[in-house]
Amino acid sequence: MKKISIIVPSYNEEEALPKLYERLTNTLSNISNYEFEILFVNDGSKDSTLNIIKDFRKHDNRISYVNFSRNFGKEIAIMAGLDYAIGDAVILIDADLQDPPEIIPELIKYWEEGYDDVYAKRKSRKGETFFKKFTSKLYYKILQKLTRVEIQKDTGDFRLLDRRCVNALRKMRETQRCSKSMFSWIGYNKKEVLYDRDPRIAGKTKWNYKKLVDLAIDGITAFTTSPLRISTYISLPTFFVCIVYFIYVIIKAVKLHMAIQAFQAIILLNLFFFGIIILLIGIIGEYLGRIFNETKNRPLYFVDEYNGEKEKNI
Repeated sequence: MKKISIIVPSYNEEEALPKLYERLTNTLSNISNYEFEILFVNDGSKDSTLNIIKDFRKHDNRISYVNFSRNFGKEIAIMAGLDYAIGDAVILIDADLQDPPEIIPELIKYWEEGYDDVYAKRKSRKGETFFKKFTSKLYYKILQKLTRVEIQKDTGDFRLLDRRCVNALRKMRETQRCSKSMFSWIGYNKKEVLYDRDPRIAGKTKWNYKKLVDLAIDGITAFTTSPLRISTYISLPTFFVCIVYFIYVIIKAVKLHMAIQAFQAIILLNLFFFGIIILLIGIIGEYLGRIFNETKNRPLYFVDEYNGEKEKNI
């Protein structure tokens, strides 16, 4: 009998977990011929999330959990879930019930048809502001233009991954992670399943705009060096504009006998070029920072306990 691991990254989700567990178990009770593991990754929660998970485990032997030593972030929690999952396939799902567990049977159906990565694509995104929807659409458009890898639009982490996809992702140990891009990068046979995304069932989102911007930067810089080419793209037209401008100044001064305020031209040119230099240094700095972090070769995370047993091997 095949086994499927359902990975649930959790951070301060004490209000949502009981409702998630109820809907998840109701869905799984209608799926036969499979064994299931429900693997919670507690990402350093400050509330009762871990205690609730432990209580689930007392009454349900399908429950497993990984408890981090501190908060490492959702991307790292997903990686830990892939490391500890024991199933022939894994399903990633958020704890806030924006991703409905009821479509899990459809994900499994396409997996059995031979697809390795069955990803859920959003038809609608209830409970999200117009600004968030607009910026998300713009981000994916920019990312697609910058990289040669085909990026799945309007998708999140909610998907089923075959074991060979899991093994491929486990080889990718970089610290600045963007799982959505990684899912696209590894390739394999992909299939989309359309669904309507619901609002959060409880609590507040952990993704503020600063974290979303950081994730967007990680997604771009982790999978393309195109931003580094901006220096080339900007330098050529900038040089051309400067030549044209100085020719214009000389012609104007000779023909019209008009005095040019030199300090004004110098100030404008300095501001223009300093702006470009700062932009390019910032781009280069992003990549250098990532090189710096990767050369440390630190573990991605530390586990305090796994299914009640303290982790001793580091």
